[in-house]
Amino acid sequence: MESVAARAKTGVAVLYRRWPRKDDLVIAAIAHYGRRYPVDIRDTGSLRGDMLALLTDIGEARTVFTTVVSAAFSGLLASAGLSPAEVRARLIGDRPIWSQQIYRRAHERGEIDIDAIPESVLAMPFDLMRHDLLMTLKPIPPERIQSIVDDLFMPLVTLYRDGR
Repeated sequence: MESVAARAKTGVAVLYRRWPRKDDLVIAAIAHYGRRYPVDIRDTGSLRGDMLALLTDIGEARTVFTTVVSAAFSGLLASAGLSPAEVRARLIGDRPIWSQQIYRRAHERGEIDIDAIPESVLAMPFDLMRHDLLMTLKPIPPERIQSIVDDLFMPLVTLYRDGR
């Protein structure tokens, strides 16, 4: 808190009035970064194209961010006992998840039945990306993104579209 106060040219007490705990400040900083540097959600005209575009954009835009957040998680876990899932839930709050816009468009085009697909299937591409980013701290290779979409995600959503 002292280094943050020094950089902000303010006092530590001022920081603690706004963020009572260090983890509150860290989560606020992460949320601010996400708002300041949003990932574009392009409409390519197909679910496959939208997913490839979004995962590619996330992989390119969030590699450095994920590295910093990974370091912050160790501090959050030590000071507040928060898990990465709890931090994610606090960051997302009530705002819409990026993928929901893509899934809604695909549903409206008749590509998927969003109500029939389990949430775990819809979350899977992003869970895999998050895992790869956290494990390697490097950009996700295009062939890995294509494999996540073409080999895993699209076959699963197609199964649910066909009523199986």
